[in-house]
Amino acid sequence: MNGTSRMRAPIACVALAAAAVASTDASGQPLSFDPPLPELGGFPGEYPLPPLVIPDENPITEPKRVLGKILFWDEQLSTDNTRACGSCHVSSAGGTDPVLAPNPGPDGEYGTEDDKYTSFGVIHTGADGRYIPDPVFGLDRQAGFRSAPPSIFAAYFTELFWDGRAIAEFVDPETGEVAIPNNAALESQAVQPIFNPAEMAHDGRAWVDVKAKLVDAVPLALAQGVPDDAAAVLADHPSYPDLFAAAFGDSEITGRRVAMAIATYERTLIPDQTPFDLYVAGDTGAMTPGQILGWERFNAVACVVCHTPPLFVDRNFQSVGLRPDAEDLGHGGVTGNPGDAGTFKTSTLRNVGLKASFMHTGALTTMEEVFDFYAGAGADGVANRNPFLPIDVTPDDRASITDFMVNALTDPRVAAEAFPFDRPSLYSEWGDNPRIEPGGTAGSGGITPRVIAISPPNVGNLDFKVGLADALGGATANVAVSDQAPVGGVVSPDELVGPFLLPGAAPGEGYATWQRPIPARPALEGSVLYMQWRVDDPAAADGLALSPPVRVEFFCNGRCASTCPADVAEPFDVLDLADVQSFVLSFVSGDALADLAAPFGVLDLADVQLFVSSFLAGCP
Repeated sequence: MNGTSRMRAPIACVALAAAAVASTDASGQPLSFDPPLPELGGFPGEYPLPPLVIPDENPITEPKRVLGKILFWDEQLSTDNTRACGSCHVSSAGGTDPVLAPNPGPDGEYGTEDDKYTSFGVIHTGADGRYIPDPVFGLDRQAGFRSAPPSIFAAYFTELFWDGRAIAEFVDPETGEVAIPNNAALESQAVQPIFNPAEMAHDGRAWVDVKAKLVDAVPLALAQGVPDDAAAVLADHPSYPDLFAAAFGDSEITGRRVAMAIATYERTLIPDQTPFDLYVAGDTGAMTPGQILGWERFNAVACVVCHTPPLFVDRNFQSVGLRPDAEDLGHGGVTGNPGDAGTFKTSTLRNVGLKASFMHTGALTTMEEVFDFYAGAGADGVANRNPFLPIDVTPDDRASITDFMVNALTDPRVAAEAFPFDRPSLYSEWGDNPRIEPGGTAGSGGITPRVIAISPPNVGNLDFKVGLADALGGATANVAVSDQAPVGGVVSPDELVGPFLLPGAAPGEGYATWQRPIPARPALEGSVLYMQWRVDDPAAADGLALSPPVRVEFFCNGRCASTCPADVAEPFDVLDLADVQSFVLSFVSGDALADLAAPFGVLDLADVQLFVSSFLAGCP
């Protein structure tokens, strides 16, 4: 079959589970791959889903699927530990983003017609890990250029992203070799957000950075409520190299393998248990009479032309005239063909009732707004608008069609985030740490310096940082650090870190980043520090403009390797010569892994004393 094999994804999961690979972690212990499985595959009804094409070069295996799921939901895959692939592709939102991040659009002004509502990304960050003001978003989180298309059901597309730039040929992102010649849009798509400086990356991020981070990262260290299939694999605390060895035969982490694992996971996200699927399979009670009427009217008013069952998509690119072509060429920007200008990939209607917004701009938020738009003339400056438009649908037909699309095309497993659409809670959803406390003192221009505190303070986060914004340009700043709570909104420093010379010259232009690696020391768990920026500013009271204080509590989230400070090397839970050698080498080389005791950020006698006393006392 021209280098491809065809298999229904749910059936593939059953088959591979029956022949699950016996894999081991670095210590030789077996990793467990025994997840629950979908109860149903496809249906032999009038509209069965077509066979899912799976590249021979990337067959579905259970270890690879679980690795892809873990990578997809791990915020540590981003440069600053704040965004996962799943941050913008939430299962209960149909694989899209339920949070609408405002983007001012091409004119750079909020509140105008070209505004977009997309997804939050990272704060603009330089290659050195320090925050840099963005021309549009400053030192706030950036918002994407387009809304997040569904990750669920993406396996059926031969081109991905709204503009189709993720093509069927997958090129190894490190070697430039063609890794998969056909049917690999998922692999092509998977590697791109990881290096997008608005979505998940710092400027100039490269694969060497990603691989080095994954080698040291504890898989899903920031997640809670980990699904059963991933939890079973993570129970013995495997590293990412262990998981890659289980999936690919050896522990090497490569861009090709990251793409293949994530794509494998996404190929199992097939929402084929909607009321519509059950209805066409012969269960006449699966759809209500109102939904059946909506299905009939859906066909009658030509919605079906672009949203063709059973995929409810034509897998083409269409212009609906939402905005002038000059604002976003869409597919035309990829092909260079004038006939493609302003066209965008048609989105499936499956699970459309779970979405928070519609269209590539995210500017429409209700089905009524969508119907109103299609009934109108559209924007000026549109060359390739679909000739079927405009379509004016009566109020009665709108109601019945909406009932059909919103309810009959929703897979209840997706809405409930049930397997295979289950997921962990991301740190951005459950963590309130760091926490900004009340306080702050204004400086020049009446501006109170702003603290940026979004970096998770998990033990082992070597890129933890606290930023400063809106301070006096050209001033000098320091960070007050204490283990005592602030009094009257002021941190009395046990330690003063700095000085930082702030860029700019005017009030509000100064900014800085304090980078404070958190050693992989389980003994840090639960310890609390308070931090506050102090800016030398003659216009402030007592000459100091203060940011609000920040409370930081270091945590392991149940995934620390050891509770013994001297247990710094494998095998953990055993104190031996390997621990002594590792500590000495780290201390001599200035490695933060030897930074066991306060003041952190400095290797001194306190670190040596804590190591020796802990080693002599033995592990509990």
